[in-house]
Amino acid sequence: MAFAAIKSNGSVVTWGDANHGGNSSAVAPLLTGVIQVCATAGVFAAIKASGSVVTWGDVDYGGDSSAVAPLLTGVVQICGTAAAFAAITANGSVVTWGDASHGGDSSAVAPLLMQGVIQVCGTSAAFAAIKANGSVVTWGFSDRGGNSSAVAPLLKEGVVQVCGSTGAFAAIKANGSVVTWGYATSGGDSSAVAPLLTEGVVQEGVVQVCGSANAFAAVKANGSVVTWGNSDRGGNSSAVAPLLKEGVVQVCGTDGAFAAIKANGSVVSWGDADRGGDSSAVASLLAEGVVQVCGTAVAFAAVKANGSVVTWGDAACGGNSSAIAPLLTEGVVQVCGTDGAFAAIKANGSVVTWGNVAYGCDSSAVAPLLTEGVIQVCGNASAFAAVKANGSVVTWGDEHHGRNSSADASLLTEGVIQVCGTAGAFAAIKANGSVVTWGHPISGGNSAAVAPLLTEGVIQVCGTAGAFAAVKANGSVVTLGDPPHGGNSSAVAPLLTEGVVQVCGSSGAFSAIKENGSVVTWGYTNRGGNSSAVAPLLTEGVVQIC
Repeated sequence: MAFAAIKSNGSVVTWGDANHGGNSSAVAPLLTGVIQVCATAGVFAAIKASGSVVTWGDVDYGGDSSAVAPLLTGVVQICGTAAAFAAITANGSVVTWGDASHGGDSSAVAPLLMQGVIQVCGTSAAFAAIKANGSVVTWGFSDRGGNSSAVAPLLKEGVVQVCGSTGAFAAIKANGSVVTWGYATSGGDSSAVAPLLTEGVVQEGVVQVCGSANAFAAVKANGSVVTWGNSDRGGNSSAVAPLLKEGVVQVCGTDGAFAAIKANGSVVSWGDADRGGDSSAVASLLAEGVVQVCGTAVAFAAVKANGSVVTWGDAACGGNSSAIAPLLTEGVVQVCGTDGAFAAIKANGSVVTWGNVAYGCDSSAVAPLLTEGVIQVCGNASAFAAVKANGSVVTWGDEHHGRNSSADASLLTEGVIQVCGTAGAFAAIKANGSVVTWGHPISGGNSAAVAPLLTEGVIQVCGTAGAFAAVKANGSVVTLGDPPHGGNSSAVAPLLTEGVVQVCGSSGAFSAIKENGSVVTWGYTNRGGNSSAVAPLLTEGVVQIC
């Protein structure tokens, strides 16, 4: 109903339905220094660089935060349901406001939210908070995941990841088991597959959970896949069940479908046909030889060993590549995706793009620069960045997600050897060991706070969804971006001053290998930031992290 755009100078522009956030005139003087905007169905909430929060829009959807204003200092993350917000502050406490039945009233669990919270996840009407001790706290509309009493004993410890659909939650525990609760048809009832989700042994249990909008898919250590939730969104995989009993090495999801890559190079898909669940039209091309599958929000693209590309799903967002088909029959070495577009690098160094214009498919403005010499393409939510053999960088797509690198243009004309992306920013390493960043500040686009540390000596940059970690030649690590996503490594800082040889990132956490074979982790606990459960095994002998 309305939009809010953050500009590079930290101001915000809004338009659309005035009653649902399109008119921000009442708070206009306060909308400076904004680094992130979060929305409910009728309200916007902006986090400022100072850690304060500004809200506007329909009062019934969280537009009035005056009752908790004194508590909204030092805010590092905001999450929204359809009608309420939950903010995590730097001290690990949670502040909520908005419609009480949608999670705006957390008074019933307030003592549990005063400290130690590292992440908040929401469905359409409830919140789940993960604490540093591995426990989970829930509140909001009972049928949408706000009431976890039925599984409470299972959520007291050991939770390492929580994933939400529109009406349910799924939590993976350190022992490989999965706990679900909430609206049954949105994935809250996993009783039909419960025996497959209660192994309790990491070596035999669940190793990956992937979610669509209303369903979940879990990959087990034996290569089988278990699904549950909304049948039309991938929760029912019975039609392809015989193909998912073994050999699956990875599952990728769109908003309403899943695609599983098997060890023999074949691909199995299921779920909403319009979102990539039906690959029957290209089935013969996916029977063998697939080496990579990449997805937008509603489509998939598979790269084969012969250099060809196969696409399926929503035509407008990358599922239909017929317009450039002759360019995708051979020579493709990599495909990268945003939320609605794909970019393929060919062996001759050229780049081919297709999909939705709003998500980076239109590279016409920089086409002459993409005909040769490209050695890497990196994508975030809505923009792409290509590194050329001459060390220059070419960007295109959404301006606020990294397309506009003009502020750093003079630094990107030569010497760049690698580009790494988060969800909304890019970081480029230059041959002289310096790093240049651009894009959304909250996602790592602003490195001013650590700039003196990034002028030389950097040998690797790794990203999560919202932060970067740079390894320097002296073995130290510099982090920047969203604190919960790994941008704040202060808790392990003494361990990152020397001896680090490699950093690996998940969607929300980092793992660093040191020269003595030990491992240091930080970031979201549920995404790998807390390795305390296996700490004794990570003190020596580690040579690789994937």
